[in-house]
Amino acid sequence: MKLKSLTKKIHSQTLIFTNQRALYWAERQALIISDLHIGKTAYFRKNGIAVPSGILTDDLTRLAALLIHYSAKELIIVGDFLHVGRNADFRIFEVWLQEFSQLKIIIIKGNHDQIKAELMSVLPAEIHEEQLIIEPFKFIHVPDEESDNFTVSGHIHPGVSVKLERNKYISLPCFRYTERQLVLPAFSKFTGLDTKSCGDFHCIPFNDDLIFEM
Repeated sequence: MKLKSLTKKIHSQTLIFTNQRALYWAERQALIISDLHIGKTAYFRKNGIAVPSGILTDDLTRLAALLIHYSAKELIIVGDFLHVGRNADFRIFEVWLQEFSQLKIIIIKGNHDQIKAELMSVLPAEIHEEQLIIEPFKFIHVPDEESDNFTVSGHIHPGVSVKLERNKYISLPCFRYTERQLVLPAFSKFTGLDTKSCGDFHCIPFNDDLIFEM
């Protein structure tokens, strides 16, 4: 993993944007991600759709490296943690989780999350149905432009088209932010990109080698 980062102060808090699809909140010692989609690849394979092997393992390896690098005490997942119920992918996650028994996990449920009662006993996480406020931020899966708090969300899998040379563009995942909100990229690489115009948002695109602001 080649880690590159960009640091910003937002509401007097230090936020580190990484090219590994995660945000680190320094004062809280919290790693923040969205759209992990555990179970998605196993669900597709079960339904006869061929997907590359090792996608979830690669995502979890990257997540472990980030947690260790930042010595994070918390992992905040801003929705779409679990794509379906307890399938083969979830069992891989259970094994992975054994290496982080002291980690506090906070999950804000998203539109795909199917965290049923049967999973609660094996998922040592603090789960919030719709939103969570940890001042000065509000964590909510779907972007909320009307909140009094600065919101941190996911859901849309933001991307941006970057011009390389005349008539040549590349689509990159990105963070999007304004004075009122921040939209996280999907942590899982098994997702699409919404590359619609950034509009009033500032964009922070990245790839495996760099991160920059537009």
